[in-house]
Amino acid sequence: MKIEHTSTFLAILDDDKSMQSALRDLIESEGISTLCFDSAEQFLNSGARHKTACLLADVRMPGMSGIELQANLKSERCRIPIIFITGRGDIPLAVNAMKEGASDFFTKPVSGTALLCSVKRALQQNLANLRKATERASLVARYESLTPREREVLPLLTSGLLNKQVAFELGITEWTVQLHRGHIMRKMQADSFAGLVRMADKLSPNHTQSSLIGALTST
Repeated sequence: MKIEHTSTFLAILDDDKSMQSALRDLIESEGISTLCFDSAEQFLNSGARHKTACLLADVRMPGMSGIELQANLKSERCRIPIIFITGRGDIPLAVNAMKEGASDFFTKPVSGTALLCSVKRALQQNLANLRKATERASLVARYESLTPREREVLPLLTSGLLNKQVAFELGITEWTVQLHRGHIMRKMQADSFAGLVRMADKLSPNHTQSSLIGALTST
C-alpha cells in the first residue's frame, strides 16, 4: 500500500506485533504520528520514506535487516534519523550502525523515558537536515541563475584574485569584471563579498576558502 504524502510521521519497523503496538502507544502518547511496518521491504515499497521524520527499527527482521536498510537508505542519500532497538547479542551490530550514522540504539527491554528523549532529539535532527537541504537547494537555484560568463567569473573572484587579474585571466576588461561582479552579488543575494565567498565555498566543498573568509571578516 502506497502512503499518501500529506504529513510527516515516525515509522516503526518490527515484525513483532506486540512490540509494534507498545512502541506506537508510547510514541503517540507524546502526540507524534506513527506508521507501523512488519519489514524493511514493506517500508521501502510503501514510499513512506519521503515523509518519515524518524525511523525506529529492530536490528533483526525477516528479510532485509535494519542494518541493511540503513545501508540502503544511505546509498540513496536519504538522511532519515534511525534509532535501533536490539537484543543484547546485537550490540556489536548496533555499535557499527552508530558509526554509520544511526541516531541512537537501545537494548530490549527499552526504557520508555530514554527512548522518548532520543526520539525528540532525532526529530530535531531531521528538522535541521531539512533546513540544510532547503538552504542548499536555494543556493544552487541562485547559482544556476548566473550566466555562463558569470559562472566563470565567480570562482576567480572568490579565490582572491583582483578585478584586473580576473580580467586578464578571461581576456576581458576590468570594467566588464566589475559589471559581472555586481550582477553576481545581486543574483546570489549576497549582502557582502565575504558572504559571496561563503556561498562559493558551499557550492564547491572541496575548495576551502576559510582563510580568505577570515581575512575578509576581520577587516
